[in-house]
Amino acid sequence: MSRSNSVPSTPFEAHITALGHDGRGVARIDGKTVFVSGALLGEHVLARLRQRHRHFDEAEVVELITRSPQRVEPRCPHFAECSGCSLQHLDAAAQIETKQRVLAENFERIGKVAPQAWLPPLTAEPWGYRRKGRLSVRNVAKKGRVLVGFREEQNPRFVAEIRQCEVMHPALGPKVGLLADLLGTMDAVNDIPQIEFAAGDELMALVFRHMQPLSERDQAALTAFGQQHGFAIYLQPGGTSSVHPLWPQNPRLAFRIASGDPRFADVELEFQPLDFVQVNAGMNQLMMARTMELLDPQPGDRVLDLFCGLGNFTLPIARRVAEVVGVEGEHGLVERAAQNAARNGIANARFHVANLFEDQRAADWAKQPWDKLLLDPPRAGADKVLEYLPHKQTRRIVYVSCHPASLARDAGILVERHGFRLASAGVMDMFPHTSHVESIAVFVR
Repeated sequence: MSRSNSVPSTPFEAHITALGHDGRGVARIDGKTVFVSGALLGEHVLARLRQRHRHFDEAEVVELITRSPQRVEPRCPHFAECSGCSLQHLDAAAQIETKQRVLAENFERIGKVAPQAWLPPLTAEPWGYRRKGRLSVRNVAKKGRVLVGFREEQNPRFVAEIRQCEVMHPALGPKVGLLADLLGTMDAVNDIPQIEFAAGDELMALVFRHMQPLSERDQAALTAFGQQHGFAIYLQPGGTSSVHPLWPQNPRLAFRIASGDPRFADVELEFQPLDFVQVNAGMNQLMMARTMELLDPQPGDRVLDLFCGLGNFTLPIARRVAEVVGVEGEHGLVERAAQNAARNGIANARFHVANLFEDQRAADWAKQPWDKLLLDPPRAGADKVLEYLPHKQTRRIVYVSCHPASLARDAGILVERHGFRLASAGVMDMFPHTSHVESIAVFVR
């Protein structure tokens, strides 16, 4: 990043007193907060300013003066440049402690609540876990090559130059550089801005977004690449509805969710490559087991699953209860959820399309009595839903969250307005080596 004249280049010493929610070290210099990339809690560093802002500054580590005992050597050679991970230099146990602290602070500061018990953190394999994501593509004439990867840590406008990814699914992680080499030989080298990847249990799919029609030569090159490496190749000439397979003709993406109980059959979910699925397959299995434990589904229960997506939770729950209804805002996901129910022989699950960020209290499913409620909202949380749900009949709620601040806010609503107590909560390490905090909480009456 080029520095303006107002940003001094002279390094300064800083003592790191906290770790920010984005993984950067936090220091106070002349009364102003400074976020220091690459610094850890307790370290004394020599840093250089990168950018000034009105209420805070941003800096980067130039030299470690005092090293944290929790600092480790990053496994990925691209860690310093790539924004895909922010905590590879922090010991795995310390990463979990940091995320637990973030969740607790949000409950206290925003929701004004605290769980009666803390759940043990859920952790899975921290490497090669990412089965879904988006890679940026940039043909850089000055470097004479194509770059494929995530954005640069210091300047998100640029693509980090990487050849491999340690957290990406092992079918693709070691081959990021091969993708760059392939694109460098194509006629459409300047017309492909991104590649999305999605892995099922048996197949990795690559979706190439292209701004101009691809030549026969380029299509042949992509097909050959897919055949050589065992990838399904999709093309996306326009919006998400334009995605279609190039090779093979009818690829099948699917993953299984183990029931964890011999009394109930596993569930298999088919999906399309741009559909939302949980990024971490191993963690999804553990999360499902914990959800079942906390929800405690009984044969006579009627359960409402909001923000249900493909039925990731809905269908395993359906194996154990009298009835479950899933509600989701995206038509395509609801259609595939219903298809997955039929494919798995599940007849007691129904699905509805509804925008849950709008008032749906007049909807039939919103007026019915539900014994238990499952919430798995996006980052914005579920506060709009909590204006009219849950009803008095609902005695238990399990809330799966991808954003601790919105969970904390909604926890306050459930406790203060609806008479629930926050029985337990804990973190789930869905995104190891990042500052992302996934968590789960159970509320009971």
